[in-house]
Amino acid sequence: MNSNAKNTVRQFFLQVRSGLHPDRAAHFMADRVRAHQIVSEAPAVVERTPQQYTEHVREMLDAYGPFTLTVDELIAEGDRVYARWTQSGRHVGPVDHHPPTGAPVTAMTSAVYRVTQGRIVEYWIQIDRQGITAQLKRTATEP
Repeated sequence: MNSNAKNTVRQFFLQVRSGLHPDRAAHFMADRVRAHQIVSEAPAVVERTPQQYTEHVREMLDAYGPFTLTVDELIAEGDRVYARWTQSGRHVGPVDHHPPTGAPVTAMTSAVYRVTQGRIVEYWIQIDRQGITAQLKRTATEP
């Protein structure tokens, strides 16, 4: 189970989350995935379909261009896989009311994925949103 869950998440990152093939989300995700997110220190749970996740990745491509994604750590235990990654791109599209600046933007993120029968069914994600906002504000005010 351990290696299968880990491989599912690894391939999800390499193919979908990387932005290379966002349309392959249904190969790695259940029909409905519970996404536990923290926004401004307030937990929220949303349900996402593979198609919605595909659109989410395309929105990131619109905002940051063809970004690079490096999986810094991938640890599996049972049906859970912990992933920590770094994503780097350029601010080429509007992000949270910040007009594009063309400046580099780096996001460091981690999540735990629960995998059942070879598909991601649930995840808990933490994003350094404040760090992203600080980068967007800094580049908007630089001469």
